[in-house]
Amino acid sequence: MRRLLVVDDEATVRELLSEALRFAGFAVSSAATGAEAVAAAVREPPDLVVLDVMLPGMDGFEVLRRLRAAGVRVPVLFLSAKDAPDDKIAGLTVGGDDYVTKPFHLRELIARITAVLRRSGDGALVVGDLTLDPDTQDVSRGGQPVRLSPTEFRLLKFLMTNAGQVVSKAEILAGVWRYDFAGDTSIVDTYMSYLRRKVDTAEPKLIQTRRGAGYVLRGPRP
Repeated sequence: MRRLLVVDDEATVRELLSEALRFAGFAVSSAATGAEAVAAAVREPPDLVVLDVMLPGMDGFEVLRRLRAAGVRVPVLFLSAKDAPDDKIAGLTVGGDDYVTKPFHLRELIARITAVLRRSGDGALVVGDLTLDPDTQDVSRGGQPVRLSPTEFRLLKFLMTNAGQVVSKAEILAGVWRYDFAGDTSIVDTYMSYLRRKVDTAEPKLIQTRRGAGYVLRGPRP
């Protein structure tokens, strides 16, 4: 399970964001100040830091400088209410891997986190004990390989990329099959059944149905 460090001085934002990311299948720890963030990341480097720019005392840019000076090379995604081009350029110039402005949609933030992890790490998508490597197309659950057809692989990749988010059958059709089945979404149900037989052979069940809404792949709570 990928580990994130969420840094924000606003307790409500920090707690809500941490809970949402846990729901999406990440292990999350948090810090309220820049000093706490540096200490936590140096002590046990996470896979990614979600770092608010406007922190009291030591801003997010300085936090990143100190992490790099300490030899901590984990990717950093900045969060900021400042959306001017110069602010974004400053964040990326100092070494940030992405810059997301507030307010943001959680779905977009999770997708951006996943993309940064894919670029900076081994490329694998991880939800709970389920792992998918887009490069080698290897899939495993609990360390055991899972054999999937090309369509099943694309479907699982789509669900894992959007982990923790309910996706409609129309969205799945567009994302996996990339064309319209004349409004017939039964193919989604059929392939979801195939996928469950191969992926959800053990507890907890990761693929869940939301009646009238679609499907969601959700990892266990840490």
